[in-house]
Amino acid sequence: MSTHTKTVRTLTDDITDITMENPDLCYQCGKCSAGCPVRNFMDEAPNLIIRYIQLGLYKKALESTTPWLCAGCQTCSTRCPKNFDLAKFMDAVREVALRMGIKVKEKNQLKFHNAFLKQIRNHGRSYELGLVRDYKLSSGDLLSDVDSAPGMFIKGKIGVFPNNIKDKENLKRIFEKTKVKK
Repeated sequence: MSTHTKTVRTLTDDITDITMENPDLCYQCGKCSAGCPVRNFMDEAPNLIIRYIQLGLYKKALESTTPWLCAGCQTCSTRCPKNFDLAKFMDAVREVALRMGIKVKEKNQLKFHNAFLKQIRNHGRSYELGLVRDYKLSSGDLLSDVDSAPGMFIKGKIGVFPNNIKDKENLKRIFEKTKVKK
């Protein structure tokens, strides 16, 4: 008689493997949500996404707009009394949702996400002019906020040239290593 037991992997395990963050550390104090600068645009508070994962309500977490609207600004992570990196966690939730083929609710959110990743892949950091160009071309939304561009250039919010990192070969290896096989 065999005494081997099979361990069932969960979505929590996948996210923990990606982030090295244990969602069970979160005790729902709400400091992350209280400080989130984009919370008013989200359908769920950021701490609720963690709670859904803790409770095994994966569909609810993966179909939420919250991970997609997370700006990755790290405000939540710096406020956390348990040093839980929620920004990294939200990124992993997006990654898992894409792997599982979950449809993104917001009309052009995936196009923005892909345009942003393209800038990171090409330059090692965000290049705002390239991000705007790639997003506008992919979404077809060319003129909706064109009136704000001159002011952003004058204030130095958008640089004309990208600021590349030095070790682009290492970055290329990271992107190759994490490429999703279809």
